Amino acid sequence: MKKGVMRPGHVQLRVLDMAEAVKHYRDLMGLIEMHTDEAGRVYLKGWTEVDKFSVVLRQADEAGMDFMGFKVVDEATLDSLRQELEAFGGLDVSEIPAGELAGCGRRIRFTAPTGHVFELFATKEQPGKYGVGHHNPEAWPRDVGGMRATRFDHCLLYGDDLDNTHKLFTEVLGFDLAEQVLDPAGNRVAQFLTTSMKAHDVAFIKHGEKNKLHHASFYLDTWYDVLRAADLIAMTDTSIDIGPTRHGLTHGQTIYFFDPSGNRNEVFAGGDYFYSDHPVTTWDAEQLGKAIFYHDRVLNERFLSVLT
Repeated sequence: MKKGVMRPGHVQLRVLDMAEAVKHYRDLMGLIEMHTDEAGRVYLKGWTEVDKFSVVLRQADEAGMDFMGFKVVDEATLDSLRQELEAFGGLDVSEIPAGELAGCGRRIRFTAPTGHVFELFATKEQPGKYGVGHHNPEAWPRDVGGMRATRFDHCLLYGDDLDNTHKLFTEVLGFDLAEQVLDPAGNRVAQFLTTSMKAHDVAFIKHGEKNKLHHASFYLDTWYDVLRAADLIAMTDTSIDIGPTRHGLTHGQTIYFFDPSGNRNEVFAGGDYFYSDHPVTTWDAEQLGKAIFYHDRVLNERFLSVLT
């Protein structure tokens, strides 16, 4: 049952060199640079996103993800979900005051059983879609370069306790399980969770360590845009992981690459849609190669082992 969580709202990534990171996310991926706060964090967004930001970059000594945030429908829902998170038990739940992220209201922060930090928020400044607005809008802004990523879409995260994280996201936050991978004993080793009509809004893969980021993903409009992204990756000598190819899971058309700090990015197009009455799509673990890389049907070692 839906609990008022609408969609992914933002992700804060740790980067080793801010100037290089901004060049990557702004100039190569085509995100719009919106703000730099007093702490030196840089805020960016995809051009179709109405909220002020969806990506925050923080300079640090180690790459990875600080937290991922989801937007809820209103402040009353935020209060209600805080109570449910506290009643769930075993979670470190706290409130971050409004303004700690520029332009964002108060946030309820909690640590999932996989060790990842998540946030819920209801209020954020809305400057609107970049370059087109919402009154007699043009089709697209003519001054966006790079890959022209339209939005921050999801994260794939690695951690140990998938069962309790699944319970948290489905029973407390109202997500649906759209796809899963089961081992021969019937244990879930991957889960793709959605709070919308998308194929997934966050996904988890079973891993011995807590709190690892596999990738942050951004949406493109078409398969041609994915091929164009591949050209830009080659033109800029950006470190590539795999692609362009297609997923079996979600059926999206995809390419993976790395930012200068080693955080993995994905840009993709297409993919399945999901309604709450849809049955869960299940893959067998022995078919994981085809599930991830539908054409090659095998996984490369980097995809499995390189995490931040």
